[in-house]
Amino acid sequence: MTQQTLQPPLTPLEQLNNTLTAQGFAVLGSDSVCALAGVSIEALQALQPSWNDLPPDQYLKDGGRYRRRRHASFEVTPEGVRFVPHRAHWQPLSYNALHGGMQRWFDPMAPEVVQHDAWQKLLCGLARVACAAQGDQTWFTEAHQFRIDTTDGIGRPTPEGAHRDGVNWVAVFLLDRQGIKGGETRVFDINSPNGQRFTLTEPWSLLILDDTRVIHETTPIQPEQQGGWRDTLVVTLRSGGFLDEPISKA
Repeated sequence: MTQQTLQPPLTPLEQLNNTLTAQGFAVLGSDSVCALAGVSIEALQALQPSWNDLPPDQYLKDGGRYRRRRHASFEVTPEGVRFVPHRAHWQPLSYNALHGGMQRWFDPMAPEVVQHDAWQKLLCGLARVACAAQGDQTWFTEAHQFRIDTTDGIGRPTPEGAHRDGVNWVAVFLLDRQGIKGGETRVFDINSPNGQRFTLTEPWSLLILDDTRVIHETTPIQPEQQGGWRDTLVVTLRSGGFLDEPISKA
């Protein structure tokens, strides 16, 4: 029996800014993502084989083997992307109670991905959205390639639970889901009990979140057949600098 899922509330691209202002998040279909970045769906799909070469996440504190990932950092404006030398991903415990407070050195994203024209246009498109909301500036951007699988019978896209990332904007692209059930996205207003839930299923659909206004999580996935997985790309944009571990004073 096919599992019934709640469809995401898609926003037309021309209404994106107003929707983000009104509710702090929006979902775009793949056609709108392509229009936002100025690329074809085929160009975006050319990036996807790299998700088949993600190393295991060595930092999972729950002992799981369900997450693979790569990480890279950039400084991005609507006009261009500057690659930043590989650096640790760090979050304070106040934002990530499970994995915060430690430097996590994930394997870097492949050069053929970060140098791809479609990749750079995608980041510039996100920067334009952020600048439209908060003014022209450089966005300190981190990108995470994720594969969550059902190796252990269950995979947890957000093992830390409902959370914020400590940035200004979070972009979650759904690339693929195969042989799984679950993986429902949930978005909640931080100042009220209001929230929405839905399941991203369309390849290259996008959830954009104002991280200062909402918290988010994705429910665990379970196998419908052997070898199921869920591939996503998470891009965060932060004003003023990267979220780094504070320098301790002697």
